[in-house]
Amino acid sequence: QVQLVESGGGLVQPGGSLRLSCVASGSIFSINRMGWYRQAPGKERELVAVITSGGSTNYADSVKGRFAISRDNAKNTVDLQMNTLKPEDTGVYYCNADRVGVFGTPVKFLEVWGQGTLVTVSS
Repeated sequence: QVQLVESGGGLVQPGGSLRLSCVASGSIFSINRMGWYRQAPGKERELVAVITSGGSTNYADSVKGRFAISRDNAKNTVDLQMNTLKPEDTGVYYCNADRVGVFGTPVKFLEVWGQGTLVTVSS
């Protein structure tokens, strides 16, 4: 019904930049919050950044000042601009959409995850 597709991961040197993009598709009429989470090898998944439909943002302390999240409500997309990348930013980055309103009888509200995109920061 609803799918999130991520793009933009890859290998980058420390200090470099990457931009991740995610698009939600399906019979969607609203999305409350969209965001990015990451999972490093051997660690639990953690929040990186989220943004509400109204534009309010929240960042993990470890990425504040380096990452910027943005969103296009009309296109159901969310981007993550990552600057000054560090080796500890390495991991699989997952797009998340929370309280996705889906047309139907009755309407449904779902939480959806993308398949993940790998970001590797290494020299």
